[in-house]
Amino acid sequence: MPITGSQLAARLGVVPSTVTEMVKKLASLGLVTHAPYGAITLTDAGRTEALRMVRRHRLVETWLVEGFGYSWDEVHDEAEVLEHALSDRLLDALDAQLGRPRRDPHGDPIPDATGHVEHPPAELACELPAGTRGRVARISDRDGEVLRRMGEQGLGLDTIVTIDELPEGTAEAVWITPLD
Repeated sequence: MPITGSQLAARLGVVPSTVTEMVKKLASLGLVTHAPYGAITLTDAGRTEALRMVRRHRLVETWLVEGFGYSWDEVHDEAEVLEHALSDRLLDALDAQLGRPRRDPHGDPIPDATGHVEHPPAELACELPAGTRGRVARISDRDGEVLRRMGEQGLGLDTIVTIDELPEGTAEAVWITPLD
């Protein structure tokens, strides 16, 4: 999906000139296409590289939770560092050791080695009617406080909930697979 430089700067929390320089470098590597003041679009090579990095990040998060007892609200920053240090061979070994997981600790899908991503059906909880019963499919990792509140209430992936039971302020960060 195309995005403008100003949209990308806002999303990343950086100034537009930083995005401009980054996009120039990515374009010179053939990873994005971009016309001045126009939309930025991933090339096929860019999409492949993006999926590779997402895979690395999500596998490392899973490894930290399952292998080292990290909580789901503290793995993101650690994974940001480690994902760049692992060889492809070690990453493949981690994937095998973890049983080839399909999602990370937050429910985000993990691309397989070929780049295929399986997106399970789920809807944002705040967009579902009150009283909807469903299974927690994903919880955004952007807000550690939401993850902590969910965990404190014993709510996690695959928990069966009614929308009204979600802690206040979390429905905007939780995806549910309706059961009714």
